Parts: sequence; C-alpha cells; structure tokens
Amino acid sequence: MSLPSSLTMFSFAACCFFLLFSAALGDVVSSPFIPPSQPLAVRSPYLSTWLGQSSGGTALNDAWAQFWAGRITAWAGFVRVDNVPYSFMGDPGIEPKFTKATQLSAKFTATQTEFVMSAGAVDLTITFLSPVEPNDLSKHSFPFSYMALSAASSDGSSHSVSVYTDISGEWVSGNSALAINWTTSTEGAITHQIQLQDPAVFGELNDQTQYGSMYYATSAVDGLTYQTGPDVDVRAQFVTTGTLNNTQDTNYREIQKNWPVFAFAHNLGDVKAATDPVVVAIGHVRDPVIQYIRAGGEMQERSLYFFSEFSTVSDAIPSFLSGYGEALNSANTFDSQVENDASAISADYAGLVTLSIRQAFGATEITLPKTTDGTWNTSDVLVFMKEISSNGNMNTVDVIFPAWPLYLYTNPDIGRYLLDALFEYQATGQYPNAYSIHDMGAHYPNATGHNDGQDEAMPVEESGNMLIMALSYAQKTGDIAQLTKYYDLLDLWTQFLIADSLIPAHQLSTDDFAGTLENQTNLAIKGIIGIKAMSVIAETLGDDSRSNNYSSIASSYVEQWQDLAISSDKTHLTLNYGNDSSWGLTYNLFSDKLLNLSLFPEEIYTMQTKFYPTKANDFGVPLDSRATYTKSDWEIWTAAIMADTATRDLFISAVKDAAASGKGSATLRDWYETTDGSPEGFKARPVVGGHLALVCYSFSLL
Repeated sequence: MSLPSSLTMFSFAACCFFLLFSAALGDVVSSPFIPPSQPLAVRSPYLSTWLGQSSGGTALNDAWAQFWAGRITAWAGFVRVDNVPYSFMGDPGIEPKFTKATQLSAKFTATQTEFVMSAGAVDLTITFLSPVEPNDLSKHSFPFSYMALSAASSDGSSHSVSVYTDISGEWVSGNSALAINWTTSTEGAITHQIQLQDPAVFGELNDQTQYGSMYYATSAVDGLTYQTGPDVDVRAQFVTTGTLNNTQDTNYREIQKNWPVFAFAHNLGDVKAATDPVVVAIGHVRDPVIQYIRAGGEMQERSLYFFSEFSTVSDAIPSFLSGYGEALNSANTFDSQVENDASAISADYAGLVTLSIRQAFGATEITLPKTTDGTWNTSDVLVFMKEISSNGNMNTVDVIFPAWPLYLYTNPDIGRYLLDALFEYQATGQYPNAYSIHDMGAHYPNATGHNDGQDEAMPVEESGNMLIMALSYAQKTGDIAQLTKYYDLLDLWTQFLIADSLIPAHQLSTDDFAGTLENQTNLAIKGIIGIKAMSVIAETLGDDSRSNNYSSIASSYVEQWQDLAISSDKTHLTLNYGNDSSWGLTYNLFSDKLLNLSLFPEEIYTMQTKFYPTKANDFGVPLDSRATYTKSDWEIWTAAIMADTATRDLFISAVKDAAASGKGSATLRDWYETTDGSPEGFKARPVVGGHLALVCYSFSLL
C-alpha cells in the first residue's frame, strides 16, 4: 500500500527535522548503532585507521583519525560552497577561519562507512570503502582503501563546490621524530608516495611498520590540483582560494617538523544534483612483507599476492581507482548478503557482525614467494595474521581459532592458507615439541618459528584447535589434501590429547590473561573433540582401525568427563573438576556442533542453557566465576550452542550493547566488563571474526 503524498512529505520533513535537531543537540546519528570506533581505512595490520567515538558519537570533523593503537594518522578534509570554507574531516587548526560542517548521519556496513555532512546549502557524502574480496586473492591482498566524495544541493539551487583532502606523514611511522621523504607522480594517476628516509625492513615501532611506502592517489581529471608542503600553508591555500598550486615541497624532514601534508583539491563546478564521486585511494605497501622459516632454517622473503598480477604498485593504482564502481557493486552485494544472513538471527546480531568483518580481515596478509627463475609462485600461497594488540605474535593458533567462523563463511581457503603456514613449518621437524606450536613467530612480520620449543605453551589448546580447524575446512570444501599431507602431524597431536585431555595438567588455555589452571572442564572439552575429530579424519582417509580406536576413546572420555565436570547438584558444568561453586562459558562445545559430531549429550546443552541466565549481568555472562569480565567471541560461540533462542539472544544482545555502550573508543574490543560494558584491554583483534559463528553452519559434510 502506498502512502498519500501529503503523508510522505510529512514523514520526509519529520525525518529531516529529527536529523537537524539531533545535530543541534550534539548527538551523532549512526546506523545501526554508535560503535566504539568507525572504521575508515582498514586493510592490513599497518593500514588500520579509525575514527574513535565518544558515548554520544563523534563527528568526522570533531577528531583526528587514529591508527588502531591510538596514534593520530591525520586525514583532513575541507569543502568550499559558494566560496565559503567548511571542514568536514579531521580537526585542523589553521588561519584563515573556517566553519565546521554539520554531520547529519553516519552508517556502517560490512565494507563501508558513510558520513553525510551539511555545508551551507550542500550535503557532502563521504564514503570509506575497504574492499572485502575473499574470493579474489589479488584484490583482497591489495592493501588500499577508497574514500569517495559526492556533493548535492540541499535547497534545489546550484552552488559552486570544491573539495580538499590531505594526509600527513604520521601514517608511515610510530615515531614522528623520524625523517621522511616523498614524491608526487603525475603518470597514470596523481600519486603522493611517502616513506621513511631510513627504513628498517621487518621492523615495527609502536605497532606501526618501519618500512614500506604510503600512497595517496587520485585520477588525473579536469579541475584537479595538488600540493605538498607544511600543513598550515597547504590547507590555508585551499581554504582561501579553493585550489592548490600543483607544487612539491622538496624540503624533506621529520614528520613533526612543519608537518608536511600531501593534498588534493577537486573543483566540482556548479552542483545541483548529486555529483559523480571523487575517488581517492589510500594504501600502504611493504615489499617483502614477511620473512618465513623454511626447512633447515632458511628464511624466505614473501610478497603480497597482488604482485602476481601487477609488476609495481604504480601499475596497480590506476586499476584500483578506475575499478571503484565495480568495487562498490561488489561491496554492496557482499554487504547485503551479510545483512540478510545475520538479520535472520536478529537485528542486534546483524549490527555486530557487520562491524566485525573489516577488523577481522584487517589483521591478515595474503602472500606468495618467487620461484628460482624470478616468477611468482601462485601455487605457494600462505596467509599470515598479526595477533594485534595482545602481543603481536604471528599466526597464533588460538587467535586463528576464534576467528575461524569468518573464513568458513567467506572463503575457507583463506583459513587453509593460515593453517598451511603452521603445518609446513612443523612438518620440517624443526619444532621439537610433541604438541602443536602456539605461533609462527614472537612478533609480526617475522615468521621465524620456535626451533627452541620455547613458544607460549598451550598444548591441549593448540593441538585441539588445529585438529578441529583442519577437519572443518575439509568438511566445508570437500578438499582432503591438507589432511592427507599432514596426517602424521595430526596423529602426533592426537596422541598428546589422549594423554592430557581428560585430566588436563596445570596449563594455560587461550584465555591466558586468566592464568593457569588444572583440570579445566572447558579445555577438556576441546581435547576430547580433537580426538573425535581425528577419528573422523582417519575414517575419511580410510584408516578404519585408527578411526574406531579414537572414536572409542573420545566416547569413553565423554562419559568419564561428565562424572568429573558436572556440579554435584547437577545444575551446571564447573570451571574445574571438583569445584562445585565454579562455572564458566563452555564455548568449546561449539566445535561439537560445528563438526556435526554429536559427541556430547544434548542434556549438557540444555543444562547450560538453563544455567547461564542466572549468572548474566547487564552486558553478558562473565567468562567464568573468577571475575566479571568476558570475551565477546566466546559469548557468541556460547550463544550458538544454546538450546533456546531466548538465551541465545540474551548473549547476542549483551555483546552488541557492550559494543554500543560508549565505554572506550578504540575499535571493537573483545575483552570487556559485563557489569558496565567498559573495555578491559585488547584493540582491533581479529578474534571478532568469531562473531560470525551463527552464520557459518552451512557446510558439505564428507
């Protein structure tokens, strides 16, 4: 039924009034909710820039954008409407004076963040698109994001409009006292390239890379001008005249010395209807990106996958810029799919999932090496993940594991390539322990292994994780090559689980901040599921004798585990055996469901479903009885195994409410307080990929 035209106009007017009234009050309108931080350019561990949000929201022009760790990555924007200057991005302080545009709305999807700003009689739409192309490894590996600007008259009349943006040298280092140099190329596209004068290959400082180049580029079109120079001079040039001088500052210097900026200005002419978008590309590229230990301790240098398609970054940039329309269509399709799938669970779940995807993918890089003849070896693909903020380890198994639902949902091969980096190293025999390694290197981007066996020890945790992930990949894809190739390793780890899973020794689990504990109920679940997973793997590969043996052991362990783990009043599972007053989130049961094992009786799930609401605080159920904090990934995994939707949604809504609580402004936090939603620690971690646990169930069983 269509609405009467008068009612339609009334509704439109009411909506406009609401937006303007909210803006006047200082409130920021954000859909689906105000997140801790709005993702702007999030494509890799080193291209990860966000706009932190206060409890009532923060406008795009009320604060500087920041690297995930909290350091400013200055990104400024101005618009001139009928020769009147307005700022729309960043927090620059310059003379002459200007007016701040008014933010009307903000919206985020899985791949995009959009702001609408009112500048005089013109509305400016700023779209930040970080492509998520998991089925196109070249596109997905290219560490660039888009910013697109479109202007439209808000009063029906034409207005002259020009727009300006710049970035500073803060994007290239974690220390502003370091010297940088730069160039501006006018071939193919207008490209500012910035880098440290004295780079340190494979080095980091304050979690920012210390080598590689920053790129800021746009297509050469009519009405475009550019300039490099001190921030106050370049910005004042545009604010005063609406154009730039097409000049380059060659006084190379420290990042903080007269703050050199790298700017573009576009004259859009007289604007009435919405303009075609002005597209700007921003990216950071290192080469090589990773050093990876091979057999005999040899270190292999690896590059980003996109180099197999483009010989240089300069070759790739024009293609990236001209491909914006295609990228936008692809992003809209992906966003719609995510929204539809997640909304089938709940609106709160959809909002949480959409906020998680860029952050989770932003911790990974897709790599390949060269062959001996110098060509790219596209058959040797490995993906590397940075354990962002918690310690910087590489390919940490118990960080890949909670993120695993993201890969099952988008492209399981990315997960396989993450596991291959771990399998290949351990298959060389250089790692001495009889259980799975914890990580591939103490600090990104150095995948140098642990030949001394002194990595952080989580033997049951990591061995169970590897078995579960390897089997789930094979179930999802039907591809058993990885299982076949690394069967002996998988069996070795299973032998360890048989010895140490039913009665886990005093050890760490993935929640290492909580400390070591013996006889952990939830850790035992993981180990037992790992044994059963190996039974299925053995059956799949025709090893019936071993399969039957492992299946029998797993079933026997479940029977014994119930006697050990269930409280004496039969109301809940304990945190550790014999401690009736203890309890915790038994999120490891999710793997029983994921792998379709039916190993643990349904009565366990029903019991836990009945118990958890009695322990819920305003922002979720605590991780366990030792403290009131929790982990958002494990909250969602627990939600996925609840026996009724009411309890499932209790978990989901609590996590979403914590994300929207206004407590903390540094990306989506996975470790937080259930009493008030405030963050405990951790930033920008890829484990939020685990929030996709409820949408990754559809798979082809072997």
